[in-house]
Amino acid sequence: MRWRRDVRRFRTDPVPEDSLARALQAFALAPSVGLSEPWRLLRVESPARRAACLANFRDCNARALDGFDGDRAATYSRLKLSGMAEAPVQLAVFCDDTTTKGAGLGAATMPETRAYSVVGAIIHLWLALRAEGLGLGWISILDPLRLAAELDVPDGWRFIGYLCIGWPEEDDIVPELERAGWESRSPSLHMETR
Repeated sequence: MRWRRDVRRFRTDPVPEDSLARALQAFALAPSVGLSEPWRLLRVESPARRAACLANFRDCNARALDGFDGDRAATYSRLKLSGMAEAPVQLAVFCDDTTTKGAGLGAATMPETRAYSVVGAIIHLWLALRAEGLGLGWISILDPLRLAAELDVPDGWRFIGYLCIGWPEEDDIVPELERAGWESRSPSLHMETR
């Protein structure tokens, strides 16, 4: 659990298909609201599509940098925030908000629980990959509408995350953002009693 890091630095060695299949089985076992299983995964292999997704990230990352000044901007500019150029396996994960599976049970008052279900499944995948010695990096610095168009997904699919999967260059239990001086982990869990 402690090593479940957001990996951004990958070796380019291929990921064994059997390891990936076991991790994806863990993804599929995740609970979902109303047993709706709203997740939709695209394995992005086409060099043209990968290049489009990477360009999307680079454009969004440049705009994000413009939002910072001074030391914070300097620190941000040094951060490696994507493994998209190196990761051998890349998945774009979506939530199908139009699914009829589950008949809407549990989602009528909180439709966002479908997306939460997808996020929970990603966590299953993340931990299963780590058990295989693999790492995962979740890219969120992307334009979701542009990405959906670049990957030609159906209307009603909401972008959740772009996942880079591969062998980490290094093992470290301290988050890279903490090591780079961007932020530090809270010393305790924030919890209140009412």
